[in-house]
Amino acid sequence: MTESGSTDQECRACGLIDGSQALPGGTILRTPTWVVEHCVGPLGAGTLVVKPVRHVVHVADLTVAEADELGPLLRRVSAAVTATMDPEQVYVCLWSHAGAVPGHIHFVVQPALKDDLARHGAYGPALQTAMFDAGVLPDEKAVADVCDRLRVALGAD
Repeated sequence: MTESGSTDQECRACGLIDGSQALPGGTILRTPTWVVEHCVGPLGAGTLVVKPVRHVVHVADLTVAEADELGPLLRRVSAAVTATMDPEQVYVCLWSHAGAVPGHIHFVVQPALKDDLARHGAYGPALQTAMFDAGVLPDEKAVADVCDRLRVALGAD
């Protein structure tokens, strides 16, 4: 959503929020200012995206309400990913570029699973790069199943 509250027609993140683009697993959690969805990229089943409902390009542009909710929500989502996926670590990072242009900010909450670390021989940002280079999208049924489990862990069912 733009500052005025309308959907940004060029923004994939907004399209996933408003339903104009397919979202495997559906919305996991929605608060008044944030939405939690499964990642649509190749970062593995259980990787979530936490993004503002409205179209925001810079963290500095978050409203007070959005900023106040962010830290507790990231902790809550990370705890749900930990409980559901049993990872070695949970990575939380901000992404906002698409085609070298800043876009709708989103925080990626990714379980660093032993199998992924071993398969790619990498961790941290190098693991994410290796997963993107491999380009393997998680199975949609696996995504739907993990989304259902995460809804329960988040009390959103």
